[in-house]
Amino acid sequence: MKENNKYAMQVSALCNGTVIDHIPADKLFAVVNLLDIPSMTSNVTIGYNLDSKKIGKKGLIKVADVFFTEEDLSKISVVAPNVVMNTIRDYQVVEKREVKLPNELHNIIKCNNLNCITNNEPMATHFHVSNREAGTLKCRYCEKEVNINNVELL
Repeated sequence: MKENNKYAMQVSALCNGTVIDHIPADKLFAVVNLLDIPSMTSNVTIGYNLDSKKIGKKGLIKVADVFFTEEDLSKISVVAPNVVMNTIRDYQVVEKREVKLPNELHNIIKCNNLNCITNNEPMATHFHVSNREAGTLKCRYCEKEVNINNVELL
């Protein structure tokens, strides 16, 4: 007979892999697409509109046997800054870190200036965070500023 425990986990524990937690609910599917989760062959659990004391409603992604790169984390930080990335090995959290927007973004977003050299020559984009609080990024080449909420990912 199964015990009715209101504290029981709804999703099984992860042996090895990554858990991305505290994703704002409205950004969850952008992160799913950004990481190309639909093409993965490992076990994936996606939680949507889960209750969170920290942010109200949140999303969660658990991916078995996948560990994301720094480039992946930088991309996530553009779409959903302040998510929590947990690395799991042998059912234990071995690393827990809040994903922050880095000071520089290399080849992650497109410059909005059509005349920028990065839109007219085969070269990588390069942005500096010029105002973290306002979410302002500045292109290294043309110096055009753009708000992080109005960027196009490459």
